[in-house]
Amino acid sequence: MKESELGQYKRPNGFQFERRQQASRRPTRRVESSGGGGKGLTSGGLVVLAGGAVQSEPLPVSTPRVTGSGSESGYSNKRVADESGFAGPGRRRGPGFNGNSSNTWGRFGGNRTVTKTEKICRYWVDGSCSHGDKCRYLHCWSKGDSFSLLTQLDGHEKLVSGIALPSGSDKLYTGSKDETIRVWDCASGQCTSVLNLGAEVGCVISEGPWLLVGMPNLVKAWNIETNTDQSLSGPVGQVYSFVVGTDLLFAGTQDGSILAWRYSAATNCFEPAASLTGHTLGVVTLYVGANRLYSGSMDKSIKVWSLDNLQCIQTLTDHTSVVMSLICWDQFLLSCSLDNTVKIWAAVEGGDLEVTYTHKEKHGVLALCGVHDAEAKPVLLCCCNDSTLRLYDLPSFTERGKIFAKQEIRSIQIGPGGIFFTGDGTGQVKVWKWSTAPITAAMS
Repeated sequence: MKESELGQYKRPNGFQFERRQQASRRPTRRVESSGGGGKGLTSGGLVVLAGGAVQSEPLPVSTPRVTGSGSESGYSNKRVADESGFAGPGRRRGPGFNGNSSNTWGRFGGNRTVTKTEKICRYWVDGSCSHGDKCRYLHCWSKGDSFSLLTQLDGHEKLVSGIALPSGSDKLYTGSKDETIRVWDCASGQCTSVLNLGAEVGCVISEGPWLLVGMPNLVKAWNIETNTDQSLSGPVGQVYSFVVGTDLLFAGTQDGSILAWRYSAATNCFEPAASLTGHTLGVVTLYVGANRLYSGSMDKSIKVWSLDNLQCIQTLTDHTSVVMSLICWDQFLLSCSLDNTVKIWAAVEGGDLEVTYTHKEKHGVLALCGVHDAEAKPVLLCCCNDSTLRLYDLPSFTERGKIFAKQEIRSIQIGPGGIFFTGDGTGQVKVWKWSTAPITAAMS
């Protein structure tokens, strides 16, 4: 990805709405039906998504731990907070960490290891490699024994810019630059409907009955319980990112503004609340933690905003390229950039943030996500510009695995029962699952 390219994966975040106690929710505006996908996969009694065959064309922390129980009819993705306070995509603060982790983790980068760079065989991807097991390149979509690929969902024709899994729903929603939202049945893996929007999707989040979609000059809000929708006007240019803080929905836009709406239960509508200005270029990532709103921009800066008065209280300028993603873990803010770095920020005396550690990659870093592995240990998912997603133990940044894609991975979403989803530049959505066996940091 080049700095001039626009668009950013967006992290779903929570919203404070009344939750209706309904057993199921229906997708909205079924414009076009699409079948396919095959049978669902069962793993440990959990029925999960199943997709079609691999396509052969060549070709930018706070989630409560998610628990789910499955049956042959699908799965439930109710979310509950765990003891460590860890949280990520699908909740209020974004795809990161924000808990009370023990200080016994040690310093960042303490046990970092360097691993040999692997490459996936492009002929294998196209189904034409004649070397078989003797091929010097990888014939698999991942490297590591902590997780495995369950299936993939094919249908989007361009970059997947957002993935949303509404709490309690049996539907998965994916948004793309191909100007569509696809609705997937979690039990069968079939695409049940396609919403043609007529404009590129910049980001997607969900919470309660609402599915929120960022588009050029517009935010669309669908109530998936009542099959009604609203259009929120005000953005100038593409909407790249969403986050929720207190009772406000924030949207980062192409012109550098951060717009805020407040949901009114009385009118069942979103009402304009504020406009935060200060960035000079597009705001591609937003995150809320510790009563602060953090915004990352194409202008290479991070701004820190007080949620009490919505005033900017600090501007961080240590990155030398576009700031693509922000999350929190423990007392730290983590940021990544196209300058090939992940920076760890900590508060000093007086409350200002300063860089305490810098992790360097060989390529630009597009997105961060925080998860817990099968042993409830924190793991950082780090998407890079070489079409890989690297998994690191925190705080050591010891690499424990790698995921490969045809093109850059820009969307990550955490699901129930150790499931997580990735979406790449070709339009493929892959479904992964953490191993239930004890996990080590060593590569397979």
